[in-house]
Parts: sequence; C-alpha cells; structure tokens
Amino acid sequence: MPIRDCVVVAIEGTHASGKTTLVHALTSRLRASAIHAECTGEPARYSPFVEEVVLHGKGTFDLTTELDLFAMQLTTQLRAARHRTVLITDKTLANVIAYARLLLPAADKPALAAMTQLCCAVSGMYDAVFYCTDAFNPDQPGDSFRSKVADRQHDIDTALRSTCAETGIPLTDVPQRLTTAARVDWILRSLAERGVLPALA
Repeated sequence: MPIRDCVVVAIEGTHASGKTTLVHALTSRLRASAIHAECTGEPARYSPFVEEVVLHGKGTFDLTTELDLFAMQLTTQLRAARHRTVLITDKTLANVIAYARLLLPAADKPALAAMTQLCCAVSGMYDAVFYCTDAFNPDQPGDSFRSKVADRQHDIDTALRSTCAETGIPLTDVPQRLTTAARVDWILRSLAERGVLPALA
C-alpha cells in the first residue's frame, strides 16, 4: 500500500533511543544529496490532550488521548508524504498502540482492537522500518513529555516489538553504539541494498 509515489521510511524504538535525532539527521543527509525529503515530528508533543496530562497534571492518559495520537500519527504521515520523494517518519502507528496497551484499562480493549486492525490494513505504507536498539537516559532535564513513562523503557520495547510483529510491520535493528552519522550511513546502505533508494555518494 504505497503512499502515492513517496518512499516512506520509519524510525522506531522505545523512548530515548535516539529516534528523533536520527530522523532529522537522515532527512538532512537526503536533502544534501538533492533528494526531496521530508520528516514528521512526534505527534505526542503537539497533542493538547498529552499536554494537559504531562505539563499541567490534569487527568491521565485515556482512550480519547490515545485515539487522538493514533489519528495524528496517521494523518501527519499521509499529509507529509504529499509531493515528496522520501518521507522519514518518527515512529509508526504501531508505536501508539503499544503505548496504549500499557497505559489503558481493560475496558478499552475493543477500541484498541479496532486500532490494531486498521494498523494491519495500512502497515504496507512503510517501505522500511528501522529500530533503534540503544536506550539512552530518559530523564533529560527540561523534557517533561517523557516523565510519565521514563521508567518503562524495557516494557515499551517489548510491547512495541510485539505490536509491530502482530500488525505486519517488519523491523530492521540498527546496530548499537553507533554515532548518529554512522547510523545514517548504515541505514542508507541498507536502503540501497534493498533497492528502496539509490546509493548515495
């Protein structure tokens, strides 16, 4: 299920694994090579529902919050792919489901099942998904958005890998302990070897 003529490459992994840094570095490298590339941000950082919980301490993560994040993740990626050659996405739809499964009560299972089914139906939009296997310190001063789940890296890693497998999103692990530049080079070589993108000079 390609998104029109855009190659979509997702960067996955638990929080504080270097995803966002890698997304921007990869996009920058592609642009420097004259490839019309765009990247998506992390929808949770723009959600008014998450902001209420994380920044203002009102309420908790609930089904409304997770549905909003799921919809934002999907529409952000679809819209960003318009008129682009390559799109680098920060996370996949499966990421939202994995977090929701850990955070929501059992009563919300029917909605989670529907989200999972939709994710299965559209998982083919990702031409490649690279998984960041490093886990850096999630307690970064000034970053309140990670505070609610800072101590759950291992749980989320397990849930995320399971959800990706269940929804038909194959993962390619990025080797650990590489610099950001080395991660970019490794991913670009992998994409070229698969024929997803041409080899870059």
